[in-house]
Amino acid sequence: VQLQASGGGLVQAGGSLRLSCAASGRTFSNYGMGWFRQAPGKEREFVAAVSGGSTRYADSVKGRFTISRDNAKKTVYLQMNTLKPEDTAVYYCAAEVGSGRPTSTAHYYDYWGQGTQVTVSS
Repeated sequence: VQLQASGGGLVQAGGSLRLSCAASGRTFSNYGMGWFRQAPGKEREFVAAVSGGSTRYADSVKGRFTISRDNAKKTVYLQMNTLKPEDTAVYYCAAEVGSGRPTSTAHYYDYWGQGTQVTVSS
């Protein structure tokens, strides 16, 4: 499975961005998909996940970010609204096989994309 993230960029605080992650592979619908982020000098942290029709969010993004997927396009999205400077990070998409529920634990994910930079200016 290969994952290609895109959609990052520079945006002012309060603005919006939509990240996309396109996947290869025949059984995309079976994958749990997640978004993680890593800011400079910080560890990678969970943002959002979708699996088995359910979603899960980090407390820091609840109400502002929405994860969704289009299985026909083999793509997962992260709609980010009301962005804050503290959302600045490299965002990574990831895929896991088998859990059947959205997981926030990075080491459960089997495949990772290359990351896309999101910068929010104040």
